[in-house]
Amino acid sequence: MSSSLSSPRLGFVQCISTTGLHRMAYHEWGDPANPRVLMCVHGLTRTGRDFDTVARALSGDYRVICPDVVGRGRSDWLADPRRYVLPQYVSDMVTLIARLNVEHVDWFGTSMGGLIGMSLAGLPKSPIRKLLLNDVGPKIAPQALERIGSYLGLPVRFKTFEEGLAYLQTISASFGRHTPDQWRELNGAILKPMQTPEGMEWGLHYDPALAVPFREATPEIAAAGEAMLWQLFAGIQGPTLIVRGAQSDLLLRETVAEMTARGQNVSSVEIADVGHAPTFVDPAQVAVAKAFFLGT
Repeated sequence: MSSSLSSPRLGFVQCISTTGLHRMAYHEWGDPANPRVLMCVHGLTRTGRDFDTVARALSGDYRVICPDVVGRGRSDWLADPRRYVLPQYVSDMVTLIARLNVEHVDWFGTSMGGLIGMSLAGLPKSPIRKLLLNDVGPKIAPQALERIGSYLGLPVRFKTFEEGLAYLQTISASFGRHTPDQWRELNGAILKPMQTPEGMEWGLHYDPALAVPFREATPEIAAAGEAMLWQLFAGIQGPTLIVRGAQSDLLLRETVAEMTARGQNVSSVEIADVGHAPTFVDPAQVAVAKAFFLGT
């Protein structure tokens, strides 16, 4: 467990679901005694290591906590895949915040991580003070759901690490332009070695069963979920920044306009030449987060 700025400390917290206990991993940066905590929560098929660049930039001011949401990365997989839903994720985050022994946190949520943050921030007595929603809102465009559903849970295997990186770069093309080193850092944690009868191969880090609730969602379930998210979003009292990739197929401009109108303390910014979702590896994007969280 390194305390250097180049790598985080790895911790685990025990959480509970309707089928038993599971461990959630989290990556911690900065002074563990700092009462000022920033939670950085990743997208549907990603890990907490997506935030390495942001964490390095903000760990002088914050204790930065980047969990691997259950079913991903170093965290356990759930016995019942139908528990891969927002209420379970919110419950796990409440447990993690209790482990950190703080009363309040700021929240940086990308895509699914933003939905988790929105769900928690909209509750009465929420611990979230400031909320950055990275390319997500209560309404998710159908074309984005179709795109994500086309690859979610596929049993892909790769003969080499480089082959896996090339595949991930293809399905991550909407992240925008990155150098080869940036792609390697972003996607290296998404691959894991797997022993097969044919020898060592590389696979994806997440439970393929994440696709079960995604594919079982009916139009009625989706409509009810969206209505609940709008209600929670309207209840958020702290400052909220919506970041949209200018080419996003998930968060449409009309949705941002509606969020700004219906929210209490909402501002927005658009990132040029990026779709879903900005990675906050580029210094200009990091500066947006620093300005919001630190007022600089």
